[in-house]
Amino acid sequence: MTAANNLRKKPLAFVVSLSHCHSPPLFHAISSWSSRDLRYQVYAIFQEGSGYLAASKNFQENDLDVDCAGRHYMITGANSGIGKCIATEIAKHGGTVHMVCRNSTTAEQAKKEIVETSGNENVFVHILDISQPKSVHQFASEFEKTSDCLHVLVNNAGCMVNQRELVEDNLEKNFATNTLGTYLLTRTLLPLLKKSEKPRVVTVTSGGMLVQKLNPDDLQFEKMKPFDGTMAYAQNKRQQVVMTERLALEHPEIHFSCMHPGWADTPAVRSSMPDFYNKMKDKLRTAEEGADTAVWLAISPSAELQKSGLFFQDRVPASTHLPLAWTKVCSDVEEKFMKSLEELSAQFS
Repeated sequence: MTAANNLRKKPLAFVVSLSHCHSPPLFHAISSWSSRDLRYQVYAIFQEGSGYLAASKNFQENDLDVDCAGRHYMITGANSGIGKCIATEIAKHGGTVHMVCRNSTTAEQAKKEIVETSGNENVFVHILDISQPKSVHQFASEFEKTSDCLHVLVNNAGCMVNQRELVEDNLEKNFATNTLGTYLLTRTLLPLLKKSEKPRVVTVTSGGMLVQKLNPDDLQFEKMKPFDGTMAYAQNKRQQVVMTERLALEHPEIHFSCMHPGWADTPAVRSSMPDFYNKMKDKLRTAEEGADTAVWLAISPSAELQKSGLFFQDRVPASTHLPLAWTKVCSDVEEKFMKSLEELSAQFS
């Protein structure tokens, strides 16, 4: 019986079995299945297999008893969903919050709600479209010049566009937003982060990356025929994990981490994955639950004790590959990817 047939009969049970199997071709089959619903079932294991309520029983009670006063936090995509929840929790702990958002109207409304909820007036809105690299570099350079410190950068902004769409400078939109924009913002802010006490960079990624092998030869998805936004997104999330690992090695002064929030009920999931949302809406995490690990990584002293460069789910390090998976690559492939990012970034610096 084929992998696809097994999954149709017992979808979640079959996906669980993949984590214990010794047949790498099954992992390769996942990325080639034509049915998006099947692949959504694969992704869903990260919610079904380790739900927040079960995981939270192992959380240390005092890990978030932190006074963040005097520390500055930048959160991209902070006007809704997980980003807004991260910003709200940090504001509640007294941190100065810099909301980086694309839409000024929704950003100002979110700021008002965050201030009202937290009682913290130190919340500031910055308007930026992460998919526009020239604007990203200009914004980050100006922020670096005019700010005394930035203790934590949370890369949360992202997108899943289901049709291949080109934005500024003929860049594919998913790549421009999820990968290049994230890298360029982080790289440009590195000097300011290094001037600050105990700096951290947290990237909100996705367990969907487990079905993708890093591919540095088609960053713009020109060879993906037909184009598949779900797989493009998963490839971008794999790229974010590799970026986190490599930047941690290159910049030991900064604590880097990335995390999978679990599948949460957010506006982004509803709009980008409507079929998945309709099938799974009764089992999704809340946005607050999805944001928990990112908040922990951003403020908790316990998180800082973890090795830099790791991938987390529910406050614990998780493997970036399924056992015996076909998704592992050699360091030369990762170096090629990072070099390509650096060369692209130089065009906009």
